[in-house]
Amino acid sequence: MRKILLEHAKEGDMIARNIYSSNGNILLSAGMKLTNKYIERLQELGICDIYIDDEMSKDIIIEDVIGEETRIRARKYMAETMEMIKLSRTVDAYEAMKVVDSIMDDILSNPDVMVNLTDIRSVNDYTFAHSVNVCVLSLVLGTSLGYNQLRLRELGMGALLHDIGKNMIPNDIINKQGPLTPEEYELVKKHTTYGFEILKENNNISSLAAYVALAHHERYDGTGYPLGKKGEEIHEFARIVSIADVFDAITSNRPYKKRDNPNNAVEYLISMGGHQFDAKLVPKFLERVAIYPVGTTVKLSDSSVGLVVSVNRYMPTRPVVKLLYDCNGDRVDMGKVVDLMKEPTLFIIEDME
Repeated sequence: MRKILLEHAKEGDMIARNIYSSNGNILLSAGMKLTNKYIERLQELGICDIYIDDEMSKDIIIEDVIGEETRIRARKYMAETMEMIKLSRTVDAYEAMKVVDSIMDDILSNPDVMVNLTDIRSVNDYTFAHSVNVCVLSLVLGTSLGYNQLRLRELGMGALLHDIGKNMIPNDIINKQGPLTPEEYELVKKHTTYGFEILKENNNISSLAAYVALAHHERYDGTGYPLGKKGEEIHEFARIVSIADVFDAITSNRPYKKRDNPNNAVEYLISMGGHQFDAKLVPKFLERVAIYPVGTTVKLSDSSVGLVVSVNRYMPTRPVVKLLYDCNGDRVDMGKVVDLMKEPTLFIIEDME
């Protein structure tokens, strides 16, 4: 199995993972073969990448840190919650707790699995999928910090619901293609206070979860918003969610911006440690995140191309790669693998997904 850009898909490719809509309905099932009509429809829906099975990736198994059923349930909950807020500013806290518990259970049952965010999403589903990913990433970091289940649940609630205030901002501003005007930017910044107010109105949501919605754009050096808090003045939950929020935003396709290479996101987090982010938390976060996930096509510094088949947890930029094409662009014997930990002069220069 491997992940490819939809623009590289062709008729006859076999789908390796179910493709879902935001409400949990299956659009295309694993095992189906793509047709040009299917490809066009997926493009219309704003889906940018898919998983396929083919000869070069038949022995590659891609594990996610949470199960498919858990992810679909969580995304469906977020889609329904956004609609509910428009109508009544209410949040089903009990269902949110069940969603967070499911995510938490999956993570705790897979303590050694690197985070490989495998969800296939439409660009238009960005907010729902982003909220789920931020929850997953935050809980993974929380487990690395030794949080007990009560603290994990509270952190997860805040992370899952951190962006619900965006529902109060007009869509044409949230999804604007070009730069925001100063007035528009000031309005977007209000999503933090809107989210806080909505969650505070719901008695079954803790004040700490509401605080995360308020403070996830605060920055360690005091340059964030809405209160300009800095350092330890910002609760650790909000410091965790700010890292998860930025990492997923950088590595995701959004309506107004294409995703960046995960390695660039990692470099950004490291460079901003002690400035935007808590420098003690960034390394803990990166210990569990697969920068080049299994199934990713990469180009090496000698111009050869291969598929990542396993990740070195303590040196995530140096995975094990199965070579597909040599430096001249010729196909390579399918069994040849390179462990970049053992090849110090060889390194990845491009994620070709």
